[in-house]
Amino acid sequence: MLTKIRENAQGAFAWGILIVICVPFALWGIQNYLDTGEEAPVASVGDKDFFQRDVNKAYEQYSQNLQGMTIDEQSLKSQALGKLIKDEVLLQHVHSKGLVTTDDTAREFIQSLPYFQAEGKFDDKRYKTMLSSQKMSSGEFVNRIKNALIMEQFQRSIIDSSFATKYDVESFFKIQNQQRDVAYVTVSVQKSAEQPTDVEVAAYYQLHQDSYQTPEQASVEYLELALEDIAKTIAVTDEKLKAFYDEQKDQYTTAERRKISHILFTVNDKIDDKTALDKAVKAKGELVSKDFAVVAAEVSEDKLTAKKGGDLGLFNVGVMEKSFEEAASTLKLGEVSNPVKSAFGYHLIKVTELIPGETKPFEVVKAELTKAYQKAQAETAFYETGERLTEMSYENPDNLKAAADALSLMVKKSAMFTKDKGEGIAADEKIRSAVFTEEVLKGNNSTPIELGTDRLVVLRLLEHKAATVRALTEVKSDIVATLLADKASHQAIEKARQIKAKLQAGESIQSLAAENKLQLKVIAGLTRNKEDVPMPLSQAIFKAAKPVADKPSVFVVELPAGEQAVVSLSKVNVGVMTEDDKKQLELATKNIAKAFGQTEFNALVNSLQAEAKVSVKAPK
Repeated sequence: MLTKIRENAQGAFAWGILIVICVPFALWGIQNYLDTGEEAPVASVGDKDFFQRDVNKAYEQYSQNLQGMTIDEQSLKSQALGKLIKDEVLLQHVHSKGLVTTDDTAREFIQSLPYFQAEGKFDDKRYKTMLSSQKMSSGEFVNRIKNALIMEQFQRSIIDSSFATKYDVESFFKIQNQQRDVAYVTVSVQKSAEQPTDVEVAAYYQLHQDSYQTPEQASVEYLELALEDIAKTIAVTDEKLKAFYDEQKDQYTTAERRKISHILFTVNDKIDDKTALDKAVKAKGELVSKDFAVVAAEVSEDKLTAKKGGDLGLFNVGVMEKSFEEAASTLKLGEVSNPVKSAFGYHLIKVTELIPGETKPFEVVKAELTKAYQKAQAETAFYETGERLTEMSYENPDNLKAAADALSLMVKKSAMFTKDKGEGIAADEKIRSAVFTEEVLKGNNSTPIELGTDRLVVLRLLEHKAATVRALTEVKSDIVATLLADKASHQAIEKARQIKAKLQAGESIQSLAAENKLQLKVIAGLTRNKEDVPMPLSQAIFKAAKPVADKPSVFVVELPAGEQAVVSLSKVNVGVMTEDDKKQLELATKNIAKAFGQTEFNALVNSLQAEAKVSVKAPK
């Protein structure tokens, strides 16, 4: 267990990452339709059936989280189906245990999600647009959130109750801080001079045609709804703008900047009101001939500000008592107040900086105001039109014309593009990901695709070209290069195997290095974080078995450029806790405990799945 934590550096923190991934996936990942007809389920968990469209939907949402990564579609669909099954097994278990959460808790969680936030506040329009695009009622969505929250509640109950003993922590650092003595030689890849024959080239071509294909391509037609375009259609008059200006005047107003200082004379059990007031009056008289900051430093009983000449910084309404604020807000620049009574005592207040507030005139901000007004007015139309676009593209899945005609949108077309590269609308990875899904390739409209918060796209396939194998004459030079590289690699592997065999037979690594004219590297006390050792080599060294009976452990490691490192591990020294480790002991104990808890939770879910009635048919 401790070795696993050490090998996976993220292990001690993975519980948090898993929650971040699992909860949103539980929220967005499962969408059953009522019109499944006679379609056979691809998987069942108890009485719960999952259909191919559930897997497709989960795959789409899962793949969006992995944008930029090259992952096989079928493999990802399999992972998505596996995630649906695990979530359902866990959900049925927590329901059987009677775990619940309230509607209010779910709504508070929904309102806190950044996805539904606009300018730091919950945006009901954005929320309703999402519900419409997902074909869900608010009640259904809240119920899904409640399910996700109780699943997380159950997960946390296991993870947060886990603990690590002193022995566990010490054992972890014994492994983590291990030092190992090694010696190794590196067999480089030498380019082969022997050219492959035409027969070899042809045979390789026949076996690896998938590697020599022109990429799959597609083009689409699409409807694009943009807030900016709608804003341009909003009619503007001076009357409307002036009304909007009055509503938004705060946006064009610079508040007064008023900086103040004070001298305080406290009233308490030892100093009565009259004494404090007399002190204030006397100090006010001294200000005729002395600087305010000097007097504050000498006599102010607010010792913290006295060091700064009584400076209180910028004046903010609502911080001090009413009497203090009234005096501070009415003084002129450089003016000193008469003694002002507060709960602390008597103050002499001075305004040391004053920049009057200013509201920009209507004419000055008219151009800016026009854009803001049009955008504000367009937002409602954008969300409403977005809902209609979602509904119409779903109700007419085989064409875009119905939605285009009803909403006065232009059907646009793209050039051909691949899964990895495109221009125009296809430059966006979200578009490319949507096009090469099973539903769109079958000829259906895509689900609405959000490009930021102000653009919505629905697309359908216009043309599709499957990947095709390139002619042998086109790729012959590539194949020759590959065969030469493979041969060179095999020669390096074979040489490393021979050296390993001789080491295991008892020959010294020093003599073998000299015999094969290889550079020998000897490292005593190698640690995991030694930066001048290649990472794959370091990882292999610390995973290798310890030497037995003074006989070194010998193994071969392939390095990133194809070189083969032949390693002789002669000694393993148990690690000890460093002073830095001891300083972080509390955090380390907490993280190791959470790693134990995560492992326990994973084991429980696997056990529940093994006991559950689960049937699976491979997804299409």
